[in-house]
Amino acid sequence: MNRTLQPAHPAEAVKRPGRWLALSVLVLAVLLVAVDATVLGLATPYISEDLAPSGTQLLWIGDVYSFVIAGLLVSMGSLGDRVGRKRILLVGATAFGAVSVLNAYAHTPEVLIVARALLGVAGATLMPATLALIRNLFHDPRERSLAVGIWGAAASAGAAVGPVVGGFLLEHFWWGSVFLINLPVMAVLVVVGVRLLPESRNPDPGPWDLPSVVLSLVGMVGVVYAVKEAAAHGFAPATLAACLLGAAALYGFVRRQLAMPVPLIDMRLFRNRGFSGAVLADLLTILGLSGLVFFLSQYLQLVQGRRPFEAGLAELPAAVGAVAAGLIAGRAARRFSVRAVVSGGLAAVGLALAALTVVGQHTGYPLIGAALLVVGLGAGFAFTVTADVILSSVPGEQAGAASAVSETAYELGAALGIAVLGSIVTGVYRDFTGPAGTPAAAHESLGGAVEAAAGLPAPAAGALLDSARQAFVDGLALAAGVGAAVLLAAAAASWYLLRGQRLEDGVEHP
Repeated sequence: MNRTLQPAHPAEAVKRPGRWLALSVLVLAVLLVAVDATVLGLATPYISEDLAPSGTQLLWIGDVYSFVIAGLLVSMGSLGDRVGRKRILLVGATAFGAVSVLNAYAHTPEVLIVARALLGVAGATLMPATLALIRNLFHDPRERSLAVGIWGAAASAGAAVGPVVGGFLLEHFWWGSVFLINLPVMAVLVVVGVRLLPESRNPDPGPWDLPSVVLSLVGMVGVVYAVKEAAAHGFAPATLAACLLGAAALYGFVRRQLAMPVPLIDMRLFRNRGFSGAVLADLLTILGLSGLVFFLSQYLQLVQGRRPFEAGLAELPAAVGAVAAGLIAGRAARRFSVRAVVSGGLAAVGLALAALTVVGQHTGYPLIGAALLVVGLGAGFAFTVTADVILSSVPGEQAGAASAVSETAYELGAALGIAVLGSIVTGVYRDFTGPAGTPAAAHESLGGAVEAAAGLPAPAAGALLDSARQAFVDGLALAAGVGAAVLLAAAAASWYLLRGQRLEDGVEHP
């Protein structure tokens, strides 16, 4: 057996030389995905102006990445367990960089939607591989908690770097430049990762089942699409058909996994209450946050008139809080309890979102900044500990598939959040009453209203913008209220499901 895959002596597995340098490469992969996700929000007003997407197309641009990545994460995590996590990480990073170029130069909304979907295919290979490699690099649970905290902090740092760098690029270049910042990160990741990352895989993986892959993708995309369309337009026949197709595919996927001797994902993992509680906490947390965050960048720019770079800086407190909390989350969970840290973090996020329900067109930054800081702190504590719980619940050879379940919950929550909360914002916004002569495009998105106002006389333009901005703010406040309710419900569910759950202290000896 190759020593890289199975160290001959337990001490080598516990204290693998170069493990912290290898972690730095995994951090780059996390940055790659996080930066891409956050810059899109800042670029949305520019995409609206340049490509003139409809409101529905704009939502697709925002959430198709999450749709595809959620549908493929389990399949790609399981594939990494089989062919090698290092290999799939490096291939995925290369593809991610290449497809970023296609996103940057998209010339129609349809091309951008397709490019975002392809980016989701590449992104699905990255996140499960990074967490699975951490699981197999760090066999000391306390070291692993710190490594997971650094991994989560890197994602938060990417969320901070994305808006700031993206804001700078948007002020000096065209909107497509925000996707090109992936290229240097990808290049460093691949060149350094080839030398530093150890390979790891399941020594007895079984076949990679293509029908399971198709069922997973069809099921996830069908259900999330149906939720998005139902939230925006009600249950039309096509929406109901997509929902039924997706539900049937997911049912078939679960049945097939239970019947297979070596499934893509062992569904019996969900019998572990700690595992299920951690996954549910991830899903509900992101559902409550993502739709709101997607529209917050538009609020800062199009309602409050901030420049892109300034809007990026305004969102920094959330990332600062998440980085700080992620680095100490493991220690806090061991000192108090897993459920106290996770539930407390989720409740803090819920209360911060509740505070944003009073936001108005001219709300001062102290309230917004303080709410974002609390959101970051709460999310940092919750995400880091739940990721640690999920990784600790499975043997190392199943790390990729288990990590994929965690990431699937994250991405599915993101897609549902943008679909449901985003549709709430859009639904409230579309009903605003503009002055005579308001074009239909102004009701599609706030960016469309800003563009339409430029072609109207000054009095009509002012009336249009004021009405449109107020409608957008009303929708944002309602979405914040719904998000707060979801987060507080998640806190209560986590308190019940994670009772008795503890992070490991003993060192593993594979």
